[in-house]
Amino acid sequence: MALVKQSCLIAGRFSNSHLWLNPKCNPNVYANGLTTAAKSSPTRTDRKKELFSDDGPDLQDFISGELSEKSKWEEYKGNLKRQKGERLRLPPWLKTEIPIGKNYNKLKNTLRGLNLHTVCEEARCPNIGECWGGGEYATATATIMLMGDTCTRGCRFCSVKTARQPSPLDPDEPYNTAKAIAAWGLDYVVLTSVDRDDISDGGAEHFAKTVSNLKERNPQILVECLTPDFRGDMAAVEKIALSGLDVYAHNVETVRELQRQVRDPRANFDQSLSVLRHAKKVKPNVLTKTSIMLGLGETDQQILNTLTELREAEVDCLTLGQYMQPTKRHLKVEEYVTPERFAHWEKVGNDMGFVYTASGPLVRSSYKAGEFFLKNLLEKRKSEATIAE
Repeated sequence: MALVKQSCLIAGRFSNSHLWLNPKCNPNVYANGLTTAAKSSPTRTDRKKELFSDDGPDLQDFISGELSEKSKWEEYKGNLKRQKGERLRLPPWLKTEIPIGKNYNKLKNTLRGLNLHTVCEEARCPNIGECWGGGEYATATATIMLMGDTCTRGCRFCSVKTARQPSPLDPDEPYNTAKAIAAWGLDYVVLTSVDRDDISDGGAEHFAKTVSNLKERNPQILVECLTPDFRGDMAAVEKIALSGLDVYAHNVETVRELQRQVRDPRANFDQSLSVLRHAKKVKPNVLTKTSIMLGLGETDQQILNTLTELREAEVDCLTLGQYMQPTKRHLKVEEYVTPERFAHWEKVGNDMGFVYTASGPLVRSSYKAGEFFLKNLLEKRKSEATIAE
């Protein structure tokens, strides 16, 4: 799983979120950055500093500028494919206004006393207002990161801290996290984590306890788990799949041909497919979900082949979003994919039989419209199951 620096995840590596984020545990960063960005646009000096800094795009890059109006997107003349030695500039469709929903302030204030790690704030995600506020879908969503903020792997797209031996797990975290989430008043929550290869089961038991504690406190909340691959340990996958969750998510991240270039050597496409297959095998009615980043140099045929393999593995839900380089030490963006191409892949996904396909430049693993759709679908399935009984 992974997170990039503009996904609306709460902490984790992609997902990625989502796509994926740069969690630094300072909950005040977002509020301060938001105030600054809203009051002024970056100067030429600021842009030059940004170009040569270690950081990739953050919230300020996504604040709407003159070109961010859809009617002017076609006027953009900048390069979309990277030439040797070049760093691409952010196109207008990756700049967005900051929507604040009616639930946003309530959730933001509640968060202060709950000690939850949220990628939404820490990565200054541009989708935060819609996800927390529910937006037009009125489904308040968020993604919580479990098991710390340090990963045992080093994927080349992800800026999460890495270490061979991160801090030990907090045995009280499943209980405390469930208590905090229940108090937060969410409709849909995504639980994610870094990879913990230093733990025998990869943290699967920790994940499962969090889900069961949360469901005990609030049976109505919908829970999605965006998990690591657990080194292919199917017992760990099964433990989470049977924990009471509603959606089992695991990200393949990119097309088969770019796996070794993009992901840590311990991850691979077949291993990720096996995780998704096994979750469906042990719990046939669970929704399975994955996410792919575009803009890493993949071809259209490679994308199509990847989607075909995902459908053959009975994956239900798919999200596709733009890869963003978190720092200059990470993989460069090879191409900024246009909204029209993202719309094309959304149609392809739907035509191929995915229950839900979300595809767009700012779409992430956890995305407000996706949670809205999945919430309604899951509630419908539960209702039908009750009637059948």
